[in-house]
Amino acid sequence: MATGAADAVVLTDVAVGGMTCAACVKRVEKRLGRLDGVSATVNLATGLARVSHPPHVVPDELVAAVEQAGYTAELPAPPGPVDDPTGEPGERPAPDGESTGPGDPQAALERQRLLVTALLAVPVLALSMVPAWQFRNWQWLCFALAAPVAAWSAWPFHVRALRGLRHSAATMDTLVSLGVTASFGWSAYALFLGGAGLPGMTMPFSLLPSADDGTAHVYLEAAVGVPLFVLTGRFLEARARHGTGAALRSLAGLAVKDVVLREGATERLVPIGELVAGQVFVVRPGERVATDGDVVEGSSALDLSLVTGESEPVEVGPGAEVTGGAVNAGGLLLVRATAVGADTRLARIARMVTDAQAGKARAQRLADAVAGVFVPVVLALAATVLGFWLGAGADPQAAVTACVAVLVVACPCALGLATPTALMAATGRGAQLGVLVRGPQALEALRHVDTVVLDKTGTLTSGRMSVTAVTAAPDGIGREAALRLAAAVEQGSEHPLGRAITTYARKSLPEAPLPPVRGFHATAGRGVRGEVDGHVVEVRSPDDELAGELGRALTAAEDAAHTPVLVRVDGVPEAVLAVGDLVRPGSYRAVDHLRRLGVRPVLATGDREATARAVADGLGIDDVHARCSPEDKAALVRELRARGRRVAVIGDGVNDAAALAGADLGIAMGGGTDVAIGAADVTLVRGDIEAVADAVRLARRTLGTIRANLLWAFGYNAVTVPLAAVGLLNPMVAAAAMSASSLLVVGNSLRLRTWRPRPDGRGGTR
Repeated sequence: MATGAADAVVLTDVAVGGMTCAACVKRVEKRLGRLDGVSATVNLATGLARVSHPPHVVPDELVAAVEQAGYTAELPAPPGPVDDPTGEPGERPAPDGESTGPGDPQAALERQRLLVTALLAVPVLALSMVPAWQFRNWQWLCFALAAPVAAWSAWPFHVRALRGLRHSAATMDTLVSLGVTASFGWSAYALFLGGAGLPGMTMPFSLLPSADDGTAHVYLEAAVGVPLFVLTGRFLEARARHGTGAALRSLAGLAVKDVVLREGATERLVPIGELVAGQVFVVRPGERVATDGDVVEGSSALDLSLVTGESEPVEVGPGAEVTGGAVNAGGLLLVRATAVGADTRLARIARMVTDAQAGKARAQRLADAVAGVFVPVVLALAATVLGFWLGAGADPQAAVTACVAVLVVACPCALGLATPTALMAATGRGAQLGVLVRGPQALEALRHVDTVVLDKTGTLTSGRMSVTAVTAAPDGIGREAALRLAAAVEQGSEHPLGRAITTYARKSLPEAPLPPVRGFHATAGRGVRGEVDGHVVEVRSPDDELAGELGRALTAAEDAAHTPVLVRVDGVPEAVLAVGDLVRPGSYRAVDHLRRLGVRPVLATGDREATARAVADGLGIDDVHARCSPEDKAALVRELRARGRRVAVIGDGVNDAAALAGADLGIAMGGGTDVAIGAADVTLVRGDIEAVADAVRLARRTLGTIRANLLWAFGYNAVTVPLAAVGLLNPMVAAAAMSASSLLVVGNSLRLRTWRPRPDGRGGTR
């Protein structure tokens, strides 16, 4: 996937094969970063590199750079309308025997490798650890069973270690390969040259260094235990990581493969890829809507729960917008497609979630920097431990044991998985709850937000506005003429007020079609103007106090918490329209939950003071800024940030875009304009601001999970490496501990998949 323009950077995804730990991630990023103007973020959990590069750097150069680092690379196929958008490793072939996911052929081969390894290794472990079971020449049976494990079972580790050596790189595979080779090599020496092969030899099992009794001990349990536990950990880890993408796979499953086109009186079934915007298709009861569109005929209730997280069915009829992936729970619908393929709402949701998983939190960037030098340091430490034990006069086999334990226990798998697995689980869960987060930076900003600037229309209110009263000026052009001219101008407006006026006029004046408008101009936050039938018509917020009938209409509208709109024709006030908008049912709860989270709500709207106060008083908002232009909203954000506040802005229109972009965090309503959504860091798909508090709580839980993962990853190495260095860890136990650390990190992240917001708004449940 590549996007961009000639005068900007291009973003390209590269699928990377053969990565096993955070050191691999750091190496690929550094190698790509050597190209002129190129920077990359590599995700270990998904196996994808998100590369930012100038247009003159072609994707083939990126693939070549990854391959020069010792890994395999390919460009993923462009996603189609029914492709899985997760970009998970399990959906691509992986080289070198690397397990990619529980559903592909390579995973089946890895399961077979693990099963054979277990069958061979378990008898070796049992005989080595239980002296009472050690019969005459037991050690030679163990050697025969251990040889294929050390060679065939550990072959993927040996291959990747040798490839890394050719590129002067050391990774987790280097540590595992050296550990297995050293354990098996020492055991072979002990059996053939050290006296351990004599009939009747027995060997006690101990986690501590053994005293020199004149006979070299065999460590075949380590030679088989390391591959067994690492392969087991990898297999379980792959299954767990596959689970973190379940939400995205469910989104992909919403896309239909075929669609029934209605052409006149005939119908025909075609693949979804052949559908183009403007065509009319049929949605029967129980079927999914094939793509975004407008209802042409019929009425029904649509279940949007898997798309928006909203459980209540939505009633639709002629003219209503529908979203691809929704389930038709009622009657037959005819829908005209308005967006297809990658332009649909479902595709945009999947793309935003996938993009979010490509980023890294600040803590993970630190972990990756550590991992870049971690493996070489471990190799040096292992050599130092071996030299120290030998120099101190310890038994050589104890020295080798300590060295191998250091190599195995220090594998930095958990460091590489700490953030990406948590992000995958959290962003997928957020998508299920109707919250789309662009990336870890947005999560970090969400966690620290202490002030939220709220727009009124379309945010705190439903945005489904209607005209409640039309008051014409005495001795003017009259009510119907003023309404007709106002609606003609508002035909070109995207604002909910404009749509309400146009809809009302068409219903009230069905016999008089609206005339065309020329020279249409919209002033964000103020109103619109244009030329209709030779008259200059302005529909705008009243700037001045009005006298007489229009003044009384203005006061009445404000007292009812409605929005007054002034219609001026050729500079003369001709009418006041009162436009009512219902406060969203969840707005009070949302504001209350934000306050409980320590977040201060601020209302900023282009409406008049009285209207804004009426809404704010009903919601318990004390800080109100009325008559705000887009520039005023942006200035308010700058002022709050200058006071040291962490500011989020929630809006849905063009007039909110500047404030959204200038805030610490921009939050767009899912039903808002593309400009607002494009300027935002978070999008509320379900159009319910209660999701804001859910997003804050999910962000806090996610970052807490990431910190816990990294704390465990660092703490694990801080404890186990010294234990291994002083000989208190058998290599087999070290391998089990290393695998367990990765599984604990992934398991902790998976808890986010079942996170649920608490009804009282104080936290979350699992």
